[in-house]
Amino acid sequence: MPDLSKMKKPDVKVVLLGDMNVGKTSLLHRYMERKFKDTVSTVGGAFFLKQWGPYNISIWDTAGREQFHGLGSMYCRGAAAVILTYDVTNWQSLAEIEERFLSLTDTANHDCIYALVGNKADLTDPKVHLSQDADGQTKDPTGGDEERTEPQVLSAVPTPPASPTSFSGLVLHKQVTRDDALSLYERILRYKGLDEKSSLPADKMCFETSAKTGYNVDVLFETLFDLVLPSILRKRHENRESPTVDLEDSGGVGSKRARSSCC
Repeated sequence: MPDLSKMKKPDVKVVLLGDMNVGKTSLLHRYMERKFKDTVSTVGGAFFLKQWGPYNISIWDTAGREQFHGLGSMYCRGAAAVILTYDVTNWQSLAEIEERFLSLTDTANHDCIYALVGNKADLTDPKVHLSQDADGQTKDPTGGDEERTEPQVLSAVPTPPASPTSFSGLVLHKQVTRDDALSLYERILRYKGLDEKSSLPADKMCFETSAKTGYNVDVLFETLFDLVLPSILRKRHENRESPTVDLEDSGGVGSKRARSSCC
């Protein structure tokens, strides 16, 4: 958690939503700290402040557990972008987005941008073991010096537990296809009352990522930051047009005289 005494005021808010164990916290750590960390379930919510050029973006991580569900709408209030996250090896995690989490975004900005993100892609695709930078270049996180064997493919396995490390070297069955994600994104647009023709296309806003290898993580966040830039500029313009009045500065000698002369 940032030091509040030194924290700059954020220009815009981005929120991650999704069921527990889909990897929301790991995605955020991968992007902000450039490394993968095995994390415990988030309690309530947490956030990072990202300096992006001259702008400050707060990125909020929310708890997926049922007992913290009511907090989600509070964290989404005023959000300029929401990252709806699921696990590509767990069909139910995709269904939960529509059943539990989509309604929480009703408190977001009316022009909020939605990204649909399938995490843990490294468990279903051997190619995702190559991480990807923001510029789209791929690299081998192991350095590429050691000989690698092809992972064993399982035709079908149950939904994996929270930690993928026990399945190291295995490729799991992919339960959520890209077509499934594209269809859900279109339903999200209809739920929000957005015109599909004038909205961002589904194929540009549906991502598959791996917090473990870094695959597509930079691409996800940098794409959203580019898209929320108009919201940042509009907010700054509105603040210049309607500056905040400092009551302490305006409560000087003149105001005391006004109060003393009042009948």
